[in-house]
Amino acid sequence: MRIGVNLGYWGRGTTGQDQLALARAADRLGYDSVWVAEAYGSDSPSMLAWIGALTEHVGLGSAVMQIPGRTPAMTAMTAATIDTMSGGRFRLGLGVSGPQVSEGWHGVPFRHPLARTRDYVEIVRAALRRDTVAHDGPHYQLPLPGGPGKALKLAARPVRADLPIYLAAVGPRNLELTGEIADGWLAIFFSPEHAGDLLTTLEKGRLRSARASADAPMDGFDVVAATPVVLVDDVEAAAEHLRDYCALYIGGMGSREQNFYNQLACRMGFEEDAARIQDLYLAGRHREAAAAVPLEFIDETALLGSPQRIARRMGRYEEAGVTTLAVAVGGGMTRDAALATLEVVAGVGGLVPRT
Repeated sequence: MRIGVNLGYWGRGTTGQDQLALARAADRLGYDSVWVAEAYGSDSPSMLAWIGALTEHVGLGSAVMQIPGRTPAMTAMTAATIDTMSGGRFRLGLGVSGPQVSEGWHGVPFRHPLARTRDYVEIVRAALRRDTVAHDGPHYQLPLPGGPGKALKLAARPVRADLPIYLAAVGPRNLELTGEIADGWLAIFFSPEHAGDLLTTLEKGRLRSARASADAPMDGFDVVAATPVVLVDDVEAAAEHLRDYCALYIGGMGSREQNFYNQLACRMGFEEDAARIQDLYLAGRHREAAAAVPLEFIDETALLGSPQRIARRMGRYEEAGVTTLAVAVGGGMTRDAALATLEVVAGVGGLVPRT
């Protein structure tokens, strides 16, 4: 199992300089990759380009670039540029975001997200192969019919025509699509104890994919689990650092009817807790919502406790089928504490520093 770092996005006490410091430490310590997110603040490609210019070896992953925020052609151009300038280190993670961000921030209707994702990925792959891109799908038509546009191909030559594409997926249908059309899955709130059905759904999609072997469908497919790490010996005290984060996603990341993270918590067996967290969060009672997040949920989806406990529990992820564990160390920590955590995780994970 490879070990990467999920840097999230800056804001809420984390700065771009903090992210850069963590990325450079990850490069030095032997981490496989760093992953940068975006919501409606900092964007991921700008951060990754900056990080790529100031690191040498570590992989550069978007987790994610939002599908409603860019045309597929623009995403292909951005991916090809970062990959070329970094010497082939870029990994393109995509996601449809949610209805509040898609419609409220980007002004893009949140309809038929699976069909839109399929269309989008087909165009991105065609562009990166330097095909002359003509696409007649339900959501994207290139060139637009009846106008002066012509089918074009990417003018620059990418380092890799088969640049890996990852999808962020939570629901079962989206997971199946991810297995079918992507090279990897970006997972959040991944619980090794509840991973079996998720990986079975991914495998079902892989069995339909021309990119997979029928005998070993998951070979070559990267399961990336973004996992917070809190190095505090007392597990309950460590969990306190993540309560606000969990409550935000389970309670407030989406509407009452469309909150994919709330639905995930329900599928994990936390139906009553998820309903209470959402009720409290949507009523503006955020502290109470955070207090309502069960310790069991946090402990299942994060690495908490002493270095020895974290080392033991890291093995659960590999046994469950995770191929890249992307540890998140920045939220709520000082830069020095986050850097120290990276050092400890590198040690217990057996990473070899780069010279």
